[in-house]
Amino acid sequence: MATVTQWVEGTRPRTLPNSIAPVLVGAGAAQNIDGFSLPMSLLALLVSIALQVGVNFANDYSDGIRGTDDHRVGPFRLVGSGAADPTAVRNAAFAAFGVSAVAGLALIAISGYWWLLAFGVLCIAGAWFYTGGSKPYGYSGFGEVAVFLFFGPMGVLGTLFVQTGEVTGIGIGSAVAVGCFSTAVLVANNLRDIPTDTKSGKRTLAVLLGDKDTRRLYLALAVAPFLITLVIGVRVPLTLLGLLALPLAALGVRRVVQGRTGLQLIPVLRDTGLAMLLWAITVGGALMLS
Repeated sequence: MATVTQWVEGTRPRTLPNSIAPVLVGAGAAQNIDGFSLPMSLLALLVSIALQVGVNFANDYSDGIRGTDDHRVGPFRLVGSGAADPTAVRNAAFAAFGVSAVAGLALIAISGYWWLLAFGVLCIAGAWFYTGGSKPYGYSGFGEVAVFLFFGPMGVLGTLFVQTGEVTGIGIGSAVAVGCFSTAVLVANNLRDIPTDTKSGKRTLAVLLGDKDTRRLYLALAVAPFLITLVIGVRVPLTLLGLLALPLAALGVRRVVQGRTGLQLIPVLRDTGLAMLLWAITVGGALMLS
């Protein structure tokens, strides 16, 4: 039976910047046009975090029962390690999705944009079928596209739109930046897992591209947010504070460029995630103040 500590680890806390960053930036973009609402931002944050925890448990369950995690080199997994019953992990995923759905319904009811229900259903379905179902799209090279869309445009612009009813140019640029950061985290994860994913038949984009091109993709994704920061900075100079995240991102870039493999790539996920969070705090805060 898994311990409380193991269940907490099973939520994959290091991935939470992926769900926090879009809301921080979206809330900042909303305040930039005088539309910020603290209650709505907090609900959006709950939706995002619960969805992230749900997809983490769902991936743990689906990868575990398929045997994908039997010989993994990454962090602890509940099902793959045998510490938790697969049904319990699946139920934990459904519970997290339920929390996200309830918070999302409350957010939609307050905003009055009931058509956003379709996006909520799409998000939960996308979270489950990433590795779940008979033909998971995460096993066919589409995981990176989904992560970019869900944690970039949908996360940032969703938070912005539900509060203001508008989508701004700064919001779009920020959404692309956060989407690149989030996708870079996944690319680093899949780069590490190329050998084991190849053996288990999990055809991620990294497996399809190969080691060298995957490293190039990571580099492009890690650099893009800072180029976007320079562009946004022309309109809102204070957002140039986002460049403070560059040294953190450089730590991950250096390991990838140096050809590190296996366990040596685990810090890349941490450094990229922390760079994304710092970027979101500085840019989101700058938009708030501006």
